[in-house]
Amino acid sequence: MKTISRFCLISAIAIFLGQFAQAKENPQANKFALEAKQAIAGNDWNKAIEMYRKAADLDRKFATNLSIAYQQRGFAAMNEQRFQDAILDFSEAIKINPRDARVYEQRAAVEMKITDYDKALADYSEAIKLNPNEVRDYLYRAYIYEIKGDIKNSMADTDRVLKLDHKNQQALSRKQRLQARQQSQAAPSLAPQSSPPAVPARTP
Repeated sequence: MKTISRFCLISAIAIFLGQFAQAKENPQANKFALEAKQAIAGNDWNKAIEMYRKAADLDRKFATNLSIAYQQRGFAAMNEQRFQDAILDFSEAIKINPRDARVYEQRAAVEMKITDYDKALADYSEAIKLNPNEVRDYLYRAYIYEIKGDIKNSMADTDRVLKLDHKNQQALSRKQRLQARQQSQAAPSLAPQSSPPAVPARTP
């Protein structure tokens, strides 16, 4: 799983700049937002978060900017393999906007890195509730169910993927493998002979 991309960073900055241009009602909040923008230019996410937090306290328009800043710092931490720091930042982003499915995906990706499958399962499930037609979330949840030996739920998610994308090769391969396990009555704890589906980092 890739942890950060140039497109992700550029998109986040574009959102920052767009929202900054729109918010003109509170001069002090705009001042803090300007300092945050300057911090972003220098890749100083700590200062960007501090300034956007101050801006958001004065004008809630900047709450989205603050959430994205946490996400970007989380991506940076994940890229540096500081996984607990990344989880903390994604958790802060979720507190700000608990209806954003992408942040649950991002946190789940880190939890997968540290093989905390129960928490990753919960986060992918939440992401699916918020965005029920996202194929990649079903693929990941099916993978987790499979390695946990839950063939029934893994098959259910795999079938859901195939309803959304009937040519999905990862889902087709998993279904064939699951059917073989069902037929041979393999032990539920047997680990699948597969890797997690490769999913690029989502753009906040």
